[in-house]
Amino acid sequence: MRNLKYVFLLASLICLSCKKEKETHKKPKLVVGVVIDQMRYDYLTRYYDRYGNDGFKRLLKDGFSLENAHYNYIPTYTAVGHASIYTGTTPDMHGIIGNWWYDKYVKKSIYCVTDSTYTTIGSESKYGKRSPYRLYTTTITDQLRLAQNMKGKTIGVAIKDRSSILPAGHTATAAYWFDNTRESKVITSSFYMDELPNWVKEFNNSKPADAYTSKPWETLYDINTYTSSLPDNNPFEETFKGEKTPTFPHDLPRLKEQNWGNGIIKETPFGNSITLDLVKAAILGEDLGKTGYTDFLAISFSSTDYVGHRYGPDAIETEDTYLRLDKDLADLFTFLDNEVGNGNYTLFLTADHAAAQVPAYLESIRIPAQYFDSKGFKQFMKDVCTKHFKSGNLIENISNHQIFLNKKELERLQLSSNQVSQVLADEAINFNGIYKAVTARTMQTINFNRGILRTLQNGYNQKFSGDVLLIPNPASITGHRNGGTTHGSGYSYDTHIPMIFYGNGIKKGSSSKRYEIIDIAPTLSNLLQIEFPNGSTGAIIHEVLSE
Repeated sequence: MRNLKYVFLLASLICLSCKKEKETHKKPKLVVGVVIDQMRYDYLTRYYDRYGNDGFKRLLKDGFSLENAHYNYIPTYTAVGHASIYTGTTPDMHGIIGNWWYDKYVKKSIYCVTDSTYTTIGSESKYGKRSPYRLYTTTITDQLRLAQNMKGKTIGVAIKDRSSILPAGHTATAAYWFDNTRESKVITSSFYMDELPNWVKEFNNSKPADAYTSKPWETLYDINTYTSSLPDNNPFEETFKGEKTPTFPHDLPRLKEQNWGNGIIKETPFGNSITLDLVKAAILGEDLGKTGYTDFLAISFSSTDYVGHRYGPDAIETEDTYLRLDKDLADLFTFLDNEVGNGNYTLFLTADHAAAQVPAYLESIRIPAQYFDSKGFKQFMKDVCTKHFKSGNLIENISNHQIFLNKKELERLQLSSNQVSQVLADEAINFNGIYKAVTARTMQTINFNRGILRTLQNGYNQKFSGDVLLIPNPASITGHRNGGTTHGSGYSYDTHIPMIFYGNGIKKGSSSKRYEIIDIAPTLSNLLQIEFPNGSTGAIIHEVLSE
């Protein structure tokens, strides 16, 4: 009898232990994806001493930071980044090959989320005619909904339409973005609903942008303390219309009349703040984290990209934007703690791409850099076609560093696409600014397992991409010397981004091992114990997950 008591006691302890183990690893009530548009990894370290304890530092201290995370494809653009994060695969699979790209079937440039079969909900503008139908694979947000028999909610929130629509996926409850008008109202598409919810109507009726654009953009701290940046007045930045110099303070009440009205907010750090306001309203309005299922909130902070394009990585404006974003993130985390409960949500933070330093600045300190002459290149390639094939009409389009051949002209001249493509690739390499050039045939027949050509191959989509693919020189951008920067390459300054996991099911720590952006979706799928997105090619990052 005594032994039997011990057996029962042991069994009870085991059951209690199992119960505690199960409770420790219970699924989160809410998953939050935070994508910061154009955030380079070094913004975490460059401004680290200036961040508070409750924003970026909270994630670094209590979450798991992957310090060597990269994009593994070309081109590194916004739509492609958001699609790749949430599908766990690259453009060769998911089909989003740019923000805009030349459609060789309809013979025109198309936008990644335009869909004329739907209408704008929330304004009279055309900017709600959108859907994710060009995204060919499922997202982790789709898989979470499928795993719960279409229960639970998925909400996308961003200033940019593509940054809200693509993460939220095909089965989203809703995706919201700001229309590109002077009013800058929150809108959506009839793909999701027929009418805005009352909480969104109330948000719009409060005219939240007015509060942010009615005062100048001044530095958060004494401007003399911004020692991680170049001097305020330097030749490597762009100005707003109506400004003589790119310097503080930026008089938003005056400038907005010449710069899209309230739409100017997206070009300031306050665009991130109004995004946070909408996020809070969504959490409350949709009871996220309280539905009885696991909900998913996909957030993208877009203003960092607009500021980065105008001013570049070394500007006081960029530094100030990240210091303000750090405060917004701290506010977001506190709000999640209070409304959902610390320990009840899992969060990841990353970026959709990084950014090049301004080539003119690099040139000024004798680092090789360049502005690619796209107009000159088009003429050069036309001359090549005339020289080799006696035709100036063989090229139908050059865009996104891809050449599309005119198939009708090939037919007329009885030329093969492969023959012409190889000649163009061989000649393109002779143009100043082109570093590598390969044909579509090469992408289809050779498997590159490392280096930048592997990155190019991951971004090549046989159905949609061009006949010749080009890689410009390192540290070069397309455009004129009018200040600011851009992104899109496969070089590390465009691919190296932060990747931090935090919250329910996540360990504390960091790693310098190389990981890729497509690893986020399978890692979260494993945490949630759901099926991976159907095109996923990423790997589970085991070292971030609690045992």
